Amino acid sequence: MSTFANKAIKYFLSLRTTKNIALNIQILNPYEMKEVKRIVNIFFKKFFDDTNNRTFVFGINPGRFGGGLTGIAFTDPVALREECDIENNLGDKKELSSKFIYNMIDKYGGVNKFYSEFFISALYPLTIMKDGKNYNYYDEKPLYRSLKSHLISAIEKQIKFGANKKFAVCLGKKNADYFNEINKEYNFFDEIRVLDHPRYIMQYKLKQLDKYLYEYLSVLKN
Repeated sequence: MSTFANKAIKYFLSLRTTKNIALNIQILNPYEMKEVKRIVNIFFKKFFDDTNNRTFVFGINPGRFGGGLTGIAFTDPVALREECDIENNLGDKKELSSKFIYNMIDKYGGVNKFYSEFFISALYPLTIMKDGKNYNYYDEKPLYRSLKSHLISAIEKQIKFGANKKFAVCLGKKNADYFNEINKEYNFFDEIRVLDHPRYIMQYKLKQLDKYLYEYLSVLKN
Protein backbone atom coordinates (compact mmCIF):
# COMPACT_ATOMS: atom_id res chain seq x y z
CA MET A 1 0.00 0.00 0.00
CA SER A 2 1.30 3.47 -0.90
CA THR A 3 2.15 5.53 2.17
CA PHE A 4 1.45 9.20 2.86
CA ALA A 5 5.18 9.76 2.28
CA ASN A 6 5.25 8.03 -1.09
CA LYS A 7 2.24 10.00 -2.35
CA ALA A 8 3.67 13.32 -1.12
CA ILE A 9 7.11 12.70 -2.61
CA LYS A 10 5.62 11.72 -5.97
CA TYR A 11 3.40 14.82 -6.02
CA PHE A 12 5.96 17.44 -5.02
CA LEU A 13 8.72 16.08 -7.24
CA SER A 14 6.35 16.03 -10.22
CA LEU A 15 5.47 19.74 -9.91
CA ARG A 16 6.36 21.84 -12.91
CA THR A 17 6.73 25.61 -13.09
CA THR A 18 3.49 27.31 -14.12
CA LYS A 19 4.02 29.25 -17.34
CA ASN A 20 2.65 32.54 -18.69
CA ILE A 21 0.83 33.58 -15.52
CA ALA A 22 0.91 37.38 -15.50
CA LEU A 23 3.15 40.29 -16.40
CA ASN A 24 6.19 40.72 -14.10
CA ILE A 25 5.27 37.61 -12.12
CA GLN A 26 7.94 34.96 -11.60
CA ILE A 27 7.21 31.42 -10.42
CA LEU A 28 10.03 29.57 -8.65
CA ASN A 29 10.02 25.79 -8.36
CA PRO A 30 12.43 24.47 -5.69
CA TYR A 31 11.53 20.86 -6.54
CA GLU A 32 13.68 21.04 -9.67
CA MET A 33 16.82 21.29 -7.48
CA LYS A 34 18.79 18.13 -6.71
CA GLU A 35 19.27 19.09 -3.04
CA VAL A 36 15.55 19.76 -2.54
CA LYS A 37 14.64 16.42 -4.11
CA ARG A 38 16.96 14.74 -1.59
CA ILE A 39 15.45 16.71 1.31
CA VAL A 40 11.87 15.96 0.29
CA ASN A 41 12.60 12.23 0.18
CA ILE A 42 14.26 12.25 3.61
CA PHE A 43 11.69 14.50 5.28
CA PHE A 44 8.59 12.61 4.21
CA LYS A 45 10.06 9.16 4.78
CA LYS A 46 11.16 10.28 8.24
CA PHE A 47 7.86 11.73 9.43
CA PHE A 48 5.11 10.43 7.13
CA ASP A 49 6.00 6.84 6.24
CA ASP A 50 2.61 5.38 7.18
CA THR A 51 -0.97 5.30 5.94
CA ASN A 52 -2.51 7.47 8.67
CA ASN A 53 -4.75 10.43 7.89
CA ARG A 54 -3.61 13.84 9.09
CA THR A 55 -5.18 17.23 9.66
CA PHE A 56 -4.07 19.59 6.90
CA VAL A 57 -2.76 23.09 7.57
CA PHE A 58 -2.65 25.35 4.52
CA GLY A 59 -0.55 28.47 4.08
CA ILE A 60 -0.69 30.81 1.09
CA ASN A 61 2.29 30.05 -1.16
CA PRO A 62 5.84 29.35 0.07
CA GLY A 63 8.27 32.22 0.65
CA ARG A 64 11.62 32.18 -1.09
CA PHE A 65 13.61 31.75 2.16
CA GLY A 66 11.37 29.07 3.71
CA GLY A 67 9.47 26.39 1.83
CA GLY A 68 10.41 28.03 -1.44
CA LEU A 69 14.04 27.20 -0.67
CA THR A 70 13.82 23.85 1.13
CA GLY A 71 10.71 22.37 -0.48
CA ILE A 72 9.20 21.83 3.00
CA ALA A 73 6.39 24.21 3.97
CA PHE A 74 7.26 26.81 6.64
CA THR A 75 10.68 25.24 7.07
CA ASP A 76 13.89 27.21 6.52
CA PRO A 77 17.31 25.51 6.22
CA VAL A 78 18.09 26.11 9.91
CA ALA A 79 14.83 24.56 11.14
CA LEU A 80 15.39 21.66 8.77
CA ARG A 81 18.80 21.10 10.32
CA GLU A 82 18.13 21.88 13.99
CA GLU A 83 14.51 20.77 14.42
CA CYS A 84 14.14 17.99 11.85
CA ASP A 85 17.74 16.74 12.04
CA ILE A 86 18.11 16.90 8.25
CA GLU A 87 21.47 18.28 7.12
CA ASN A 88 21.45 20.47 4.03
CA ASN A 89 23.65 22.85 2.07
CA LEU A 90 21.02 25.59 1.66
CA GLY A 91 22.64 28.09 4.02
CA ASP A 92 21.89 29.51 7.45
CA LYS A 93 19.25 32.13 6.73
CA LYS A 94 16.27 32.02 9.09
CA GLU A 95 12.73 32.90 8.02
CA LEU A 96 10.13 34.50 10.31
CA SER A 97 7.23 32.16 9.57
CA SER A 98 9.45 29.13 10.05
CA LYS A 99 10.60 30.42 13.45
CA PHE A 100 6.98 30.76 14.61
CA ILE A 101 5.88 27.38 13.26
CA TYR A 102 8.72 25.47 14.90
CA ASN A 103 8.23 27.34 18.17
CA MET A 104 4.62 26.16 18.04
CA ILE A 105 5.64 22.61 17.07
CA ASP A 106 8.04 22.44 20.02
CA LYS A 107 5.23 23.48 22.37
CA TYR A 108 2.90 20.94 20.77
CA GLY A 109 5.29 18.13 21.64
CA GLY A 110 7.98 18.14 18.98
CA VAL A 111 8.31 17.26 15.32
CA ASN A 112 7.60 13.54 15.64
CA LYS A 113 4.34 14.06 17.50
CA PHE A 114 3.23 17.03 15.41
CA TYR A 115 3.91 15.52 11.99
CA SER A 116 2.27 12.26 13.01
CA GLU A 117 -0.98 14.25 13.33
CA PHE A 118 -0.61 17.22 10.95
CA PHE A 119 0.57 18.02 7.46
CA ILE A 120 1.53 21.61 6.61
CA SER A 121 1.37 22.77 3.03
CA ALA A 122 0.18 25.69 0.89
CA LEU A 123 -2.82 26.34 -1.32
CA TYR A 124 -0.41 27.13 -4.15
CA PRO A 125 2.72 25.00 -3.74
CA LEU A 126 5.26 27.10 -5.68
CA THR A 127 6.91 30.43 -4.85
CA ILE A 128 5.53 33.58 -6.46
CA MET A 129 7.80 36.59 -6.92
CA LYS A 130 7.27 40.12 -8.17
CA ASP A 131 10.01 42.76 -8.35
CA GLY A 132 12.33 40.45 -6.43
CA LYS A 133 9.96 40.04 -3.46
CA ASN A 134 7.57 37.41 -2.20
CA TYR A 135 4.08 37.80 -3.64
CA ASN A 136 0.77 36.17 -2.76
CA TYR A 137 -1.51 34.40 -5.22
CA TYR A 138 -4.36 36.76 -4.24
CA ASP A 139 -2.45 40.05 -4.47
CA GLU A 140 -3.90 40.71 -7.92
CA LYS A 141 -7.31 39.54 -9.14
CA PRO A 142 -5.97 38.55 -12.60
CA LEU A 143 -3.21 36.53 -10.92
CA TYR A 144 -5.72 34.70 -8.72
CA ARG A 145 -7.97 33.98 -11.68
CA SER A 146 -5.07 32.57 -13.66
CA LEU A 147 -3.95 30.40 -10.73
CA LYS A 148 -7.34 29.28 -9.41
CA SER A 149 -7.38 26.01 -11.35
CA HIS A 150 -3.87 25.28 -10.05
CA LEU A 151 -5.00 25.91 -6.46
CA ILE A 152 -7.95 23.56 -6.88
CA SER A 153 -5.72 20.90 -8.40
CA ALA A 154 -3.15 21.29 -5.60
CA ILE A 155 -5.76 20.83 -2.87
CA GLU A 156 -7.39 17.92 -4.71
CA LYS A 157 -4.13 16.06 -5.19
CA GLN A 158 -2.72 16.73 -1.73
CA ILE A 159 -5.77 15.51 0.20
CA LYS A 160 -5.26 12.15 -1.50
CA PHE A 161 -2.08 11.76 0.58
CA GLY A 162 -4.41 11.05 3.53
CA ALA A 163 -6.49 13.95 4.84
CA ASN A 164 -8.81 14.27 7.79
CA LYS A 165 -11.71 15.86 5.93
CA LYS A 166 -13.61 16.95 9.03
CA PHE A 167 -11.63 20.15 9.12
CA ALA A 168 -8.58 21.90 7.71
CA VAL A 169 -6.68 24.84 9.17
CA CYS A 170 -6.06 27.92 7.06
CA LEU A 171 -3.25 30.35 7.91
CA GLY A 172 -4.09 33.95 7.06
CA LYS A 173 -7.49 35.61 7.07
CA LYS A 174 -7.34 36.82 3.47
CA ASN A 175 -6.10 33.39 2.45
CA ALA A 176 -9.17 31.98 4.17
CA ASP A 177 -11.53 34.13 2.08
CA TYR A 178 -10.29 32.41 -1.07
CA PHE A 179 -9.98 28.96 0.51
CA ASN A 180 -13.56 29.16 1.79
CA GLU A 181 -14.79 30.18 -1.64
CA ILE A 182 -13.09 27.17 -3.23
CA ASN A 183 -14.17 24.83 -0.44
CA LYS A 184 -17.83 25.83 -0.79
CA GLU A 185 -17.64 24.94 -4.46
CA TYR A 186 -15.76 21.65 -4.10
CA ASN A 187 -16.56 20.47 -0.54
CA PHE A 188 -13.01 19.35 0.20
CA PHE A 189 -13.47 19.79 3.98
CA ASP A 190 -16.46 20.01 6.32
CA GLU A 191 -14.97 23.01 8.12
CA ILE A 192 -12.15 25.53 7.66
CA ARG A 193 -10.61 26.87 10.87
CA VAL A 194 -8.73 30.14 10.47
CA LEU A 195 -5.60 31.36 12.26
CA ASP A 196 -3.52 34.49 11.73
CA HIS A 197 -0.57 33.94 9.45
CA PRO A 198 2.81 33.36 11.14
CA ARG A 199 4.49 36.17 9.18
CA TYR A 200 1.82 38.66 10.29
CA ILE A 201 2.30 37.57 13.90
CA MET A 202 6.09 37.76 13.80
CA GLN A 203 6.14 41.06 11.94
CA TYR A 204 3.37 42.98 13.68
CA LYS A 205 2.33 41.15 16.86
CA LEU A 206 5.59 39.86 18.31
CA LYS A 207 4.83 41.27 21.77
CA GLN A 208 1.75 39.03 21.84
CA LEU A 209 3.59 35.94 20.66
CA ASP A 210 2.48 33.76 23.59
CA LYS A 211 -1.15 34.65 22.94
CA TYR A 212 -0.91 33.56 19.30
CA LEU A 213 0.95 30.37 20.17
CA TYR A 214 -1.86 29.55 22.61
CA GLU A 215 -4.45 30.20 19.88
CA TYR A 216 -2.66 27.85 17.51
CA LEU A 217 -2.38 25.11 20.10
CA SER A 218 -6.03 25.52 21.12
CA VAL A 219 -7.27 25.17 17.53
CA LEU A 220 -4.96 22.27 16.68
CA LYS A 221 -5.58 20.30 19.87
CA ASN A 222 -9.37 20.76 19.83
